[in-house]
Amino acid sequence: MGSTPHTISGYDYGDPHLPHSPVTLPEVDRLKSALLWRDDDDRALREAGDVLADQVTEIVDAWYGYVGSHPHLAAYFAPPGGEPDHDYLERVRPRFEQWILDTCRKPHDQAWLDYQNEIALRHTRAKKNETDHARAVDLVPLRYMIAFINPITTTIRPFLARKGHEPDDVDRMHQAWFKAVVLDVALWSRAYTDSW
Repeated sequence: MGSTPHTISGYDYGDPHLPHSPVTLPEVDRLKSALLWRDDDDRALREAGDVLADQVTEIVDAWYGYVGSHPHLAAYFAPPGGEPDHDYLERVRPRFEQWILDTCRKPHDQAWLDYQNEIALRHTRAKKNETDHARAVDLVPLRYMIAFINPITTTIRPFLARKGHEPDDVDRMHQAWFKAVVLDVALWSRAYTDSW
């Protein structure tokens, strides 16, 4: 990855000026319980972070290829009825790469929770396009946030398997990654609904 967190435009993790998440840490714990989260998942995620750290650019390339091959998904990086804004896509990329590492490495504390809220808002009319001064459509529908769990999870497995780990270890990391992505999306859904 070419950027460090301190040089990524719009990466506000830990910024004390971010809005406080409306979700509480005890609610996060209950979500994790519903996901059958175990202490071993934390260890598996840290291990996955080590495995993926030098692959994040290639991973995001794969995800961008997937989005680009589906015009109805690429449209969320475009003005209404227009073509995808490649500058916008490139401004988002370093944050997407950093999200992979954060998903694996960041503790589930208040700073992490507040940034999950910020990520969510940046996909809704509350803040979509604001960070990158883009003119794309102003909402990524929740249904696509949920549906994207599958490609984000399925495509990560070959990257987890590249460093020679035993299949059981790859399975463990992959399962922890899946839980972490579901947890993120569950938290992001709060910005879309009052019935959270």
